Amino acid sequence: EAQLVESGGGSVQSGGSLRLSCAASGYTSSRLCMGWFRQAPGKEREGVATINTGHRTNYADPVKGRFTISLDNAENRLYLQMNSLTPEDTGMYFCAARPRWSYTCPKGDNEYDYWGQGTQVSVSS
Repeated sequence: EAQLVESGGGSVQSGGSLRLSCAASGYTSSRLCMGWFRQAPGKEREGVATINTGHRTNYADPVKGRFTISLDNAENRLYLQMNSLTPEDTGMYFCAARPRWSYTCPKGDNEYDYWGQGTQVSVSS
């Protein structure tokens, strides 16, 4: 059974940095999409960044230039480096996997099959 486990969340001040990690296991597809999504209190879950196993990336406009998604295929580990954090980045961050190839990974969360439990990111002003 597929399993995704996030880590690395925490509390930081505005302008700070965090690196999220997601350990993936339990699925056999080697060509897939993975992504980071977030959900702020009272808001719908939204996409943050996606990457495929060819390392093609896409970012949501609010995080472009500040966040970097990366994928270690050998270790089955997904990362999100978050710099210049603002209070608007506060939320629960989830990693997700779609074990099907896409040249451009989909942005919608309903396109992803496996989800982690989430890790909390809190940014204070």
